[in-house]
Amino acid sequence: MITKDEVKRIAKLSMLELKEEDVDKFCNQFNEILGYMKEIDGLNLESQEAVFHVGELKNVFREDEVKPSTDNELALKNAPDPADRAFRVPKVIER
Repeated sequence: MITKDEVKRIAKLSMLELKEEDVDKFCNQFNEILGYMKEIDGLNLESQEAVFHVGELKNVFREDEVKPSTDNELALKNAPDPADRAFRVPKVIER
């Protein structure tokens, strides 16, 4: 059973500020969840085969294929400050 102090500790570890009425609400919700877990834990699943996926999965990726792309010069045509064959952008990380 989860106590109010444990809920407050979990909230502190999660850097959450809870009002006292929220502590009561979460205490009840945690205990409900733990009750459901006890029900699941009590099930006899010896005859059940382990399932890793709900449905049969197959590789759904498409094959890679080369497709024509935009010409480099055309892509850089409106760039305010192109660098060789690339876009120059402002520095965002300071060392």
